[in-house]
Amino acid sequence: MQEDWMIARKEGRAGRLTFNRPKALNALDESMAFTIEQALDQWRDDPEVKLVIIDAEGDRAFCAGGDIAAVYKAGRAGYPQVGAEFWRAEYRMNAKIAEYPKPIVAFMQGFVMGGGVGVGGHASHRVVGESTQIAMPETGIGLIPDVGGTLILARAPGRVGEYLGTTGNRIGAADALYAGFADIYLPEARWPEVIAQLAESGEASVIPRGFQPEYKGFLADRRPEIEAIFGGKDIAMIVAKLENLPTKFAAETLATLRRNSALSEECTLRLVRMTRAVPNIREALSNEFRFTLRAVEHSDFLEGVRAQIIDKDRNPQWAYSLDTLPEALVTKLLAPLPREWEIDFDA
Repeated sequence: MQEDWMIARKEGRAGRLTFNRPKALNALDESMAFTIEQALDQWRDDPEVKLVIIDAEGDRAFCAGGDIAAVYKAGRAGYPQVGAEFWRAEYRMNAKIAEYPKPIVAFMQGFVMGGGVGVGGHASHRVVGESTQIAMPETGIGLIPDVGGTLILARAPGRVGEYLGTTGNRIGAADALYAGFADIYLPEARWPEVIAQLAESGEASVIPRGFQPEYKGFLADRRPEIEAIFGGKDIAMIVAKLENLPTKFAAETLATLRRNSALSEECTLRLVRMTRAVPNIREALSNEFRFTLRAVEHSDFLEGVRAQIIDKDRNPQWAYSLDTLPEALVTKLLAPLPREWEIDFDA
């Protein structure tokens, strides 16, 4: 039943939140976001709860993203406010995780994408394992990396955030640690034992340290190219640099950028840099909400969701290419919102 998709309970000295929708890769919907927020509010001043543990049922995913099918259907029917309310509720929950006064330990296996990053990526202790695959793939559906993702991207080394945000490429555990999406690597066979110890002790210090991923990442080795390319002032300049490089990495990156929404890529580039200038969670979410609030009516979002999730033809017909992208639309999508439209993070 839907009310069981997110299980909240107390166990020992811990508050426990468990994604319980494995057949849907633990996709996050508004009711699940509300359950997380409500539990965090209840446990904030509960002396029996010393820390919070977030984990997920199933081997394939911690959370593979937000459940945006309802947002798509409502948008097609002429009700863009459904999307606005979903994102408003989700972002408020993301901020509460990031600002929580007690330790939050997230165990992130399998796919951790979009909305999953918004839950696990802002925890105070972020644990990954051998199956972890993290991505912010929103430019492939005509959106932007949201749920506070631009804050993590802004804090990544050098221009790694611009690279990961615009391409949406997946990274494994080693690169998640390198880019700042995670703090701790722990073999997944150890997770049940460590979760039990956390619940019994209420102390995050029981998490074992010192384990290293079995496989090396690629980001550190690619940093020189990433720095040379993704310092470009806009996505057109980045593409121009890629076109003049003969490497396999450049060719693959160029193909990805040409496949995704140019409008989303340009807005992502600017949002990461906006957040880097003022790197806090509320600023990041507020900036992202400028785009997502307007996304249903004014971006490539509906077409991207149609192509990737609804019809699954993987052939989106974007409204604009890099050559036809209007600066006025980018400016409009990222313009400050009227005060009455902004998120009330303290609600």
